[in-house]
Amino acid sequence: MKVFITGGTGFLGSSLTQKLLHSGHTVSILTRSAKNRKSQPGTTFVEGNPLEKGPWQKEVGWHDCIINLAGASIFCRWNEANKKAIYDSRILTTRHLVEAIPSQPGSRMILLNGSAVGYYGFRNGEELNESGTAGNDFLASVVKEWETEALQAEQKGCRVVLCRIGVILGRDGGALSKMLNVFKLGLGSPLGTGAQWFSWVALHDLVNMFLFLMDNDAITGPVNCTAPHPVTNKEMTSALGKALHRPVFLPAVPAFLMKKGMGEFSDVFLKGQKVLPGILQENGFNFEFPDIKDAFANLV
Repeated sequence: MKVFITGGTGFLGSSLTQKLLHSGHTVSILTRSAKNRKSQPGTTFVEGNPLEKGPWQKEVGWHDCIINLAGASIFCRWNEANKKAIYDSRILTTRHLVEAIPSQPGSRMILLNGSAVGYYGFRNGEELNESGTAGNDFLASVVKEWETEALQAEQKGCRVVLCRIGVILGRDGGALSKMLNVFKLGLGSPLGTGAQWFSWVALHDLVNMFLFLMDNDAITGPVNCTAPHPVTNKEMTSALGKALHRPVFLPAVPAFLMKKGMGEFSDVFLKGQKVLPGILQENGFNFEFPDIKDAFANLV
């Protein structure tokens, strides 16, 4: 297939691009500046700003599959400026991508739209499959509107899959890179009560999920891209400490300190959701790292 990717040079996008190339696909990567970008066989860089309409949109229609991974990082203090960046980078990018898709009833074009388990809001221990309802906090409202924009592509004959991604664990980036230095110093500890659920996915499995969803024409709509065994924050802390052979003996970081330092964003760490990959399991996806102990052992 000819694949068009936004966010193709990021943590997930770069790994996915390599997997696509190794699987025989060609990849076009949207970038704000193609200057000095070194392409490899099978890749092309398309210059353009996804937040704005432009000539780059003309390239979209030549592809069989669009993978939309663009979005400003949520790992920041959620002031008004950062909230606007989080919102605009998802909503406007998706809107402009959908506008660029030619209307072709009966088309086999695919849109795999990056989404997040934040759609469900903070739900304590409730087990959530793809039929779960949306939350009402800031992140949930952004994700809900993000998915609504993506689903407009169905009116153009496109198969749309909403990839609700959990916390990604991989080398050289993502959540793990932020935790490693602290744990290597023996300073790892649970956050808040430690009872909040942590819905995660190994980067290796996540990349394979995207190829699986590309190839499975029967799957549409929301898909939880998470490991089948979510853990609590306390369990995650213990597993990482054991994988690094470092003790976890410090008391939990008090919630009030995190709220003081991070503001509203601290809820991402202090609260959580227990998300299960129902659609993937029903369709026979093979998880290489279903358990967090195995994932950490492989990664560290």
